[in-house]
Amino acid sequence: MEEIEKLYRLYKQDVYAYLISLTHNPILSEDLLSETFIAAISALRNFKGKSSIKTWLFSIARNLWISRLRKEKPTLEYNDFLGLYISDSMAEGLINKEIAKRIQDLLSEKDNRTQKIVNMRIEGFSYREISDSLNISESTARVIDFRTKKWIKNIIEKEEQN
Repeated sequence: MEEIEKLYRLYKQDVYAYLISLTHNPILSEDLLSETFIAAISALRNFKGKSSIKTWLFSIARNLWISRLRKEKPTLEYNDFLGLYISDSMAEGLINKEIAKRIQDLLSEKDNRTQKIVNMRIEGFSYREISDSLNISESTARVIDFRTKKWIKNIIEKEEQN
């Protein structure tokens, strides 16, 4: 039990920040944070060390979040995750197919590396996992993701105003 307390103290803020980035909802993120560490207690024996503890905790948190989303909407599609990636709030996140198609069209204008970064973020990968996978720095992945998200939001907002 001491080990779990140590993990909690070490990673609580990181997991919470990650959940906030997914949910955009502090209350839901608090709930999922608790659920993440409860699930980690049960699964600790199965942890094989193929990733860092932090990445493992992020995976648990991401899976719990997706499970929560599926309770609200039983069939989640890629478009739903696209909307959550771009939106500022979860309520706006489940977008219509027309906007999702527009986001996909905009993404197709970007280079292959940018598309991979965005798609990996949409799938819930951490910046560390993205940087390792694409052999780039974590800060490069963050900057590309941030700029792409901002670019898409600006275009969508301008189009909605017209």
